[in-house]
Amino acid sequence: MKSGVFLISFSTSTLWYVDIAFLNIFQDFPFEDGMLLKVKYRNVKKYISCHSAVTYVDFISKVKEKFGLPDGTELEVFDDADTAVDEDIISELLESNPGLCLTVREKTSDEDFFPLDHSTPSTSASSLTDTLSFSSSDSDLREKSLSTGCSRENKDGSPSVVKAPLSETAKEMVKNALLRKSGGEDILEEYKSENTLKHRTRRQLVNILASDMTERHGRIPSRQQKEKYALGIISLFPALKDPFSPKGYEHFYDAQKGTGYLAWRLKTMSRTTAKRPAKEPSLPKDQGPKRRRQVTTLPEQLDGDDCREAISFLIHTPEEASVLEKMKMTFQYRQDLVHDPERSADVFKTFPRFLDVKGLVNQDFNLLFGAETSSKLLNKWDTTFKLKIIKEATQLTPSTDLCRLVKAAERHPQSDDWDSDMATLLLLLHLLPPTAGRKKTKISPTDAADRMVLFHKSCSSIDERLKEREGKQPFILAVGRTRNKIDTYYVAVDKQLIPCHHTSSLSAFDELFKCHYVFNLSYDESLVQLYTFVQTTVFNIDVASTDESPRVRELRAKILNDNV
Repeated sequence: MKSGVFLISFSTSTLWYVDIAFLNIFQDFPFEDGMLLKVKYRNVKKYISCHSAVTYVDFISKVKEKFGLPDGTELEVFDDADTAVDEDIISELLESNPGLCLTVREKTSDEDFFPLDHSTPSTSASSLTDTLSFSSSDSDLREKSLSTGCSRENKDGSPSVVKAPLSETAKEMVKNALLRKSGGEDILEEYKSENTLKHRTRRQLVNILASDMTERHGRIPSRQQKEKYALGIISLFPALKDPFSPKGYEHFYDAQKGTGYLAWRLKTMSRTTAKRPAKEPSLPKDQGPKRRRQVTTLPEQLDGDDCREAISFLIHTPEEASVLEKMKMTFQYRQDLVHDPERSADVFKTFPRFLDVKGLVNQDFNLLFGAETSSKLLNKWDTTFKLKIIKEATQLTPSTDLCRLVKAAERHPQSDDWDSDMATLLLLLHLLPPTAGRKKTKISPTDAADRMVLFHKSCSSIDERLKEREGKQPFILAVGRTRNKIDTYYVAVDKQLIPCHHTSSLSAFDELFKCHYVFNLSYDESLVQLYTFVQTTVFNIDVASTDESPRVRELRAKILNDNV
């Protein structure tokens, strides 16, 4: 801006004359509670004023207000090198370079970059045959090396380059990165011989590709670049593709949430001593067992005096068939009860027959989801999951507890531990170990196992054992002489014992899981990953709307891609 005089009016009676050159010095200095940012939209540049700890959402809101854009406009942000700026680094970027001019553009649809068919979750990587679309924000996609080299003639006789499918170019990029780096050939050889990767090898794969990405694209790669690497992984290693995710590679990089193994590794690599502004916590959304569900197909439901009469009848009748029938007719009232925070603790006082009549938990779960969904764990366990879980567990770093459980799961004659099914469920807990929860504490899988199942000797007092237990999250109480000789299984909920319908450990776990939904109970923090895997992968409940860790998605990909 040229030097000159600028007229500023602060009131009708006062005029101020300010040298424009004097105003220019403010553009590179933040105010005490905010700062001026230079922004370019199309061919127009303007200043916007933001707080010093600006968030991505605040910045986009200010841009729309300044340029008069509709609220529904989706925008992308780029720096002066035309590199996309992701949500999680905008504050750090502006703090390190306050004089930077950011460019905003209307967002290009993901279909332009990754034209995948989202119609079914089982779409294979080999079906990704759409050609590559280029973006001005993703310079690596402009490289001529992405073409196949095949040519054909246009109508005018000039040669025309045929571009390779996106999955193929991404696959070649990942393969070449592995061949250039130390340890990459070992990864390719392990997958060739095992048709899968061990956890240690997968971590090495992510480290190599994150390093290659930063070498090629700088410390802050764009979203499209990270997605391309993630697509390349499942194209080169198709057994690692998650069949339940829309694109199959979200456990390596999820563009919508900015999570995944690649994203986490890049953040670790770029971590500095500079303190970043704290992010505002997002409001938790109800999902899994806490989600209120609208059941469309129900038997006749009672209300008012008829409902109160049925509840009174339930308390006194000795006939189990009548109990089962009346419980069906009061299902909606019971759902209203357990979802009311002020009344949910009274469920066993209002419906005490849960404590002496078997099968009521299964019946309510059937009404919520249907008989087909309700039977999935028991029907699929032996054929789809059990052997694969045992095989995956043998790939973990051995420990005394892990080896003990593997022997029990494989029915080793010298094992006196849990039966095979319960041991396999506890191996699943080792494959999906506890993470640090809200209290920032992390416990071992062995300690977390006690929150899922407790052994109780039949000769000692059950009441004393229940009094020692804290919290309302349900768990299995296995009563017997030894762990491999259990006489009775109960599901303990808020110090109340619900007798399990059958006498097998797998049926007991089946009812334990279902109790969360029947009584509106959240998962125990140390068991969230295990329960989430069972919820989405086994029962197929809320697959699209549930937050899953990359570890859960990775294990699902290994188990469901026929690696055994």
